[in-house]
Amino acid sequence: MGITIAVTSGKGGTGKTSVTGGVGAALSLLGRTVLCIDMDIGLRNLDLSLGLSDRALMDFTDAAQGRCPLSRAAVAHPLLPNLALLTAPMTLPPDLTQDQVCALMDTARSYYDYVLIDSPAGLGAGFRLAAAGADRALVVSTSDASALRDAQRTVEELEGLRQIHLVMNRVQPRLLRRLRTTIDDAMDAAGLPLIGVVPEDPRVILNANLGQPLLPGGRPGAADACGNIARRLDGQHVPVMRIRRVF
Repeated sequence: MGITIAVTSGKGGTGKTSVTGGVGAALSLLGRTVLCIDMDIGLRNLDLSLGLSDRALMDFTDAAQGRCPLSRAAVAHPLLPNLALLTAPMTLPPDLTQDQVCALMDTARSYYDYVLIDSPAGLGAGFRLAAAGADRALVVSTSDASALRDAQRTVEELEGLRQIHLVMNRVQPRLLRRLRTTIDDAMDAAGLPLIGVVPEDPRVILNANLGQPLLPGGRPGAADACGNIARRLDGQHVPVMRIRRVF
């Protein structure tokens, strides 16, 4: 039986979609079967992060509400055979229920080792749907005070989950000395263990624009950091990578 993980944040702009795509791709390279579900209704971009732009014909509501089976709605990745995408609709159907989403997640767990849910930012209806079907959560934040405050508020809404981890994203080396204190403060305030630190990396935007997934290997950067997070999720003991300039 697989695990569902909601990747969420308290505000937009933290890079949770790129983290979802990077960790999902890395887990697939470890030999795990992975389904990435875009639940950011109306603002879906996970297909760009995975290099699957406009390939999906069905969305997660089609599978949740029985219009087609999950196996048909999910789009297999052409380069990563263990990875699939289930995209979001442009609008939220008024009759979609949490029970339907939870049933969809139960089905996904039976097919995949990991189900990564790209949750919308904030604490609205989309967030509640994503959280309802999750076993665990990754809360993605940047170093600015407003993002950290919103991350702490998000944690309060996820207290029913058995495991919640913090991902510090878009870290800039020149701010790292000050950021270490910020991370410690955020972990203390939110009661969250840190699972990864991801550097600011221009290749995240470049790969999305080129329609290429972010894959570990080559120069150290966001892809390798997501690879480390994937290995930790999979039970491996991996030290937090040293952040250095990747520009």
